Amino acid sequence: MDSAMREGPVWMEDGRRLPRSATVDLGSNSVRLVVFEGRGRNPLTIFNEKAVLGLGRGLVTTGRLNEEAVDQALTVMVRYHTVARAMGADPVEVLATAAVRDAENGPAFVAALRERLPDLTIRVLTGQEEALLSADGVLLGFPDADGLLGDIGGGSLELVELAHGRAGRAVSLPLGAIRLSERASGEIQRGRAMATEEFNRVPWLSEATGRDLYLVGGAWRALARMHIAQTAYPLSIVHHYVLSREEARDLSGVVMAATRRTLERMAGAPTKRVQDLPWAAMVMRRLLRASGARRVVFSANGLREGWYARQISSEERQRDPLVAAAQDLAGRFGRDPRLPPALAQWTAGLFERESNAEAALRVAACWISDIGSHDHPDYRAEHAYFRVLRQAGVGLDHHARAFLALTVALRYEAGPEAAYLQAARVLLDVAGVRRAEILGAALRLAYTLSGGTPELLAGTGLEREGGRLVLRLVEGSGVFAGESVLRRVEALAAVLGLESTVELAA
Repeated sequence: MDSAMREGPVWMEDGRRLPRSATVDLGSNSVRLVVFEGRGRNPLTIFNEKAVLGLGRGLVTTGRLNEEAVDQALTVMVRYHTVARAMGADPVEVLATAAVRDAENGPAFVAALRERLPDLTIRVLTGQEEALLSADGVLLGFPDADGLLGDIGGGSLELVELAHGRAGRAVSLPLGAIRLSERASGEIQRGRAMATEEFNRVPWLSEATGRDLYLVGGAWRALARMHIAQTAYPLSIVHHYVLSREEARDLSGVVMAATRRTLERMAGAPTKRVQDLPWAAMVMRRLLRASGARRVVFSANGLREGWYARQISSEERQRDPLVAAAQDLAGRFGRDPRLPPALAQWTAGLFERESNAEAALRVAACWISDIGSHDHPDYRAEHAYFRVLRQAGVGLDHHARAFLALTVALRYEAGPEAAYLQAARVLLDVAGVRRAEILGAALRLAYTLSGGTPELLAGTGLEREGGRLVLRLVEGSGVFAGESVLRRVEALAAVLGLESTVELAA
């Protein structure tokens, strides 16, 4: 391969080169290449390709990797290596998991891979390493995670104790969907007994009682997608999707009892994973029982994102993912990075008894408040709304997405009854909708006053005084109470339930 292809430079508008990195997750069921762009707090995936090969099928009976899949895997790996290098990724690293580490011919397969691709880094992970990488990935999206992490693959299940954002004890169990099915000879009841026996050997699982169970892995994500489709949930994003303990038990019971034909007809069911779904459902149900977890939280982050987390600086990892995601959007689509901090200060007195979480959302809303500035005026509200609701930020739960999306749409004067706002309104409670309406109106007023510049905003002030909302304008600062300003301060006061007043200050 020539040097131009190997470098594959990518440039930002200001001439800086965005670094790229890539990892291949070489699993028991699938092989997946992911290419990340940048080294930011929220991983940005720009390429994601999966090949379902079933390397680990038959491992229980033969002790060897599936020979047919081995040949396919070698071909796929050459392609993945070529794609990653052509895209300018560096480093590129292969992470081989349960099937390769446990198979008799695993070392031979790795040797054949190294012979074809001598400059490719290949790591055969231990169960402990696999578990802790998954934990790093989950904590990138859930920095305060508290409870138990379960990462199911085709060959193994990794469990990690999570305590207020820190990974603790970890274990790898032979309960992957493919391996468990083969161990149990396809008998789900027999597999349930095996899962129970394995969980009984991990006494610390019960310490998750009343806490959260974070689920990672393609088979479990497939269950989440099925539930989303069947309940007409308004946001088709698995990451941060939550089920109560009872909902998770009901879902697993339905999937376990269904025939293959019935599963294939269920909304959201992935054709290539249908045979694994009952086993994943059963393990989820047994794990709920063993842990006593109060709810299930699905994570799209896992092993690959954990690998990415170790490529970025510790300072970057410590950033608040919500604010980081908002700042990323502002950097790509906004006009002036000096304005959001000024807006955060300007809106600080709007809400009485504001919690830390509410304040963080308000600050994030200030950062994203100008991301429609380059869009067509007739579509700014709608484009900004969907840009926020469906963004790639891993630290945003569905409530945060809905709140920020609704706020920015209202800041751009979206009609309150616009049909596209329905998803956000369904995801928020009455108090959340009202806060979004207040903040959207306040930001609309701020931009009318300032033209999107901190210099003009500095000539204004907004305060609540008793039953009044007072807008103060500094004489000679370039701002004045024109018709649009008066109309918008009145609208903000109305949603706050206050009277509006405009005062001039020397």
